[in-house]
Formats: sequence, structure tokens, C-alpha cells
Amino acid sequence: MDTRPTPPVPPPGCPAHESGGRVPLYGPGFAADPQAYYAYLRHYGPTAPVELAPGVEATLVTDYSAALQLLQDSSFFRKDARRWRDLNEGRFGPDNPVVPVLSYRPNCMFADGAEHLRLRQAVTDSMARVDQRRLNRSTRQVSSYLISQFGSRGSADLLGDYAKQLPLFVFNELFGCPADIGDRVLFGITGMFDGVNAERAVEVLYGAVGELVALKRSRPGDDVTSWLMQHEAALTDEEMVHQLALLLVAGNEPLRNLIGNTLHRLLTNDAYADQGGLLDEAIDDTLWENPPMQNLAAHYPVADMEFAGQKLSAGDLVLVSFAAANTGPALAAARQAGSNRAHLAWSAGPHACPSKDPARQITSTALENLLNELPDVELAVPENSLVWRPGPFNRGLATLPARFTPVRTAHRPAEPEQASAAAGSAPSGAGQRRERGGMWSQFLNWLTK
Repeated sequence: MDTRPTPPVPPPGCPAHESGGRVPLYGPGFAADPQAYYAYLRHYGPTAPVELAPGVEATLVTDYSAALQLLQDSSFFRKDARRWRDLNEGRFGPDNPVVPVLSYRPNCMFADGAEHLRLRQAVTDSMARVDQRRLNRSTRQVSSYLISQFGSRGSADLLGDYAKQLPLFVFNELFGCPADIGDRVLFGITGMFDGVNAERAVEVLYGAVGELVALKRSRPGDDVTSWLMQHEAALTDEEMVHQLALLLVAGNEPLRNLIGNTLHRLLTNDAYADQGGLLDEAIDDTLWENPPMQNLAAHYPVADMEFAGQKLSAGDLVLVSFAAANTGPALAAARQAGSNRAHLAWSAGPHACPSKDPARQITSTALENLLNELPDVELAVPENSLVWRPGPFNRGLATLPARFTPVRTAHRPAEPEQASAAAGSAPSGAGQRRERGGMWSQFLNWLTK
């Protein structure tokens, strides 16, 4: 009698089921239900063969323990993407939709050893200078401003009108980033992770950040960009551009998704009806079960080796599935017994997210303020009609239509020093931009009325 377990049913429409090939982490089927794919991938063991885009092969780590081992091992795995064998051999071009996210850049994410420590220290020291009271005040001001733009309508897309814009506005203030540069940063970040015209998106992003560096070289301020520039690591302009681009990408895309995914959980789960005491729990549950970045943390073996029962060759692309590792069956009991914040949504090891505390603070403040000002907000469409954005890396909704009792949001003026600090982040000519009605200029006008 055969006592072997029955193989899992492959996800609906999975091309790998018929071909015996790698499991694709793209397309509408994966976007709609990635957990079905992860459940299927687990039958391979702690790692699985996947395809991130047509022709881009990778090994995906789906097991929590194996993921921790990989993330904490700097001796057998490296982050430097110049080791990526398939890219070096020209198996796909730079216009492939996922290559811009994974390609090497001289920032701390792709650095190893002493160079990683130097760049990482500059980033962490600069972010540590962000005052929590300032961050909280800025987030509340941005939140109230955005709500004031749609509150009287009684309906809104909480992604496009709120979650997508709030991180950009907050980071504009923290980084001293003027409106025209911030708009292009958002375009670049969204295009990179959606895989839509990704090569052009990267060009726009890095061009905008280059302008920001030039601006702060001539006019430093009380902002993260200037602090990073003044750090004892003495970053060059090129290093500045790449560290800032990394921080802006890491600050906007995951934060947008974390705010949106937590709102989705709050609006579709009756267990969170008493939102007052359960907001932190909703954020934690989202980080566990629907993290904003579901697959990332690219690593490359330094030599041919065996890892978690899988043979790897030097230069293979190995990614960690935070979403699969967090939701593995073996973790359910451990999660109940242990820390509710032992998830891998912020990654782990020497390359763990350096901004997880500010990101959580922004998310908590943004959600609390929204729920206080719109206490009866509810989903405006059936949950099964919501569409999730494509791509193997991020996890976020395309839209989140909501309705609520129309409100007239009272204007909340900034404290004098905050208003002047925000105004000081704009370059010369800001007055002309205000007359043209740019988003950041409108916000500054709203603050100082």
C-alpha cells in the first residue's frame, strides 16, 4: 500500500503543471492568489524552482528556517548582483521587466563586507536622526490634508487617494524633496515594481534623485538627504544618488502596500470591528500573512553548494519568499506561542530593513488618523472584485474603493517651526510652482493658511 502523501493540487491555470517546468510568479493567477502558489511550491521542499518573468529563473526559499539561515549567512551567499550568472551570460536583456529591480547598483543592498558596513552605517545613522515627534506630526498633517481632498465626497479610492500618496508626501518632507522631483520618484518606483516600462521608470527615478542631490549640495537643510551628505562616510554624488534611491524605493513602495493591505484587512475582517484596540494587531497580522514585499532578498552562492537539500551553482539567483516563509504550516503553532513580530516581512540578518521602526510608526499614525476622521468607512465593492497589482516582488492592491459619511475636515495648521521647515524644503522658484498648483505646493499652502 502506497502511504506517500498526495501531491498538492497546482494553482488554477499554472503553466508549470502541464509542462513540468518552473512555477511562474507572474500573471493574473499569481497576483490573485499567491498563497495557492506557495502551497504548491512547498511540495518541492524548503526551496522551489520558479520563474520571475519569461526566461528569468530563480530558486525561491519558502521555508522559514531555511530563509533565516540564508539571510544570516554572509560567508556562502553574497548580495552583489554582479555575480548573477544568467545576466552575465546574456540570457535576457536589461529590458526584461524584473531586471531593473535586481540589477547591481552601488548601494548598501548590493554591497558585501566592509563596503556594506560603510554604506549601511551612513544610512542607519542618518535615519536615526529623524525625530519621532516630527515624523508623527508630519504623518498626521499629510493624512489630514489628503482626507480633506476627498472627505466631502463620501467615497474614495483609499489606494490612489491615500495610501499611495501619503508615503510620498511624508518622505518628501523627511528628505527635503520638492514636488516636481517627488512626482517623478513615485512614477519610477511604481514602474519598477509593476514591471511596466521598467527600464524607463528606472531612468526617471535616478534622474530625479540626481537633481535632489545637486539641490542639497548647494542648499543643505534639516533633512535626511543633507544628513546623509554630511556623514563621516563622505559619500560621493554617485553613492548619494544610489543610497537615496534605495531609501525612497524602500520607503514608498512597501509602505504604500503595508498601509493598503492593512486597510484591506480592517475593511474585510469583522474581527477588527473594534478598531481602537486592534490596530497594532491588524498591522502585525498583515506583516505575517500579506507582507508588502512578498519575494525579494536576492542572494548568490559564492561556489557550487547544497542548500536545504537543493544543489545550487555559483551565481544562481536565490530569492526569499517572505510571504511563503511567514505562512508555512510548521509556523502556525510557533506564531501562537512566540513573538507576534518574529515574521520576516522586514527581512533579517545584516541586510534587514533599516527603517522598519519609522515605517511602522507612519503606518500606525496614518491608519489611526484615517479611522478617527472616517469612523464608518467601509468597502464600496465586493471583496472578490478587488484586483491585486502584478509582479513577483510586491504585494498590493490596484485600488481600494471605499465609502463613508461625507465629512468636512477641519483645517489643522502646522506648528510654526514645522511649517517653515516644510517650506524650506522647496527650492528657489517654489512660488511659481505654487501658482501652477503642484501637489506639494498645494500641501504647503494648506499648511500655512
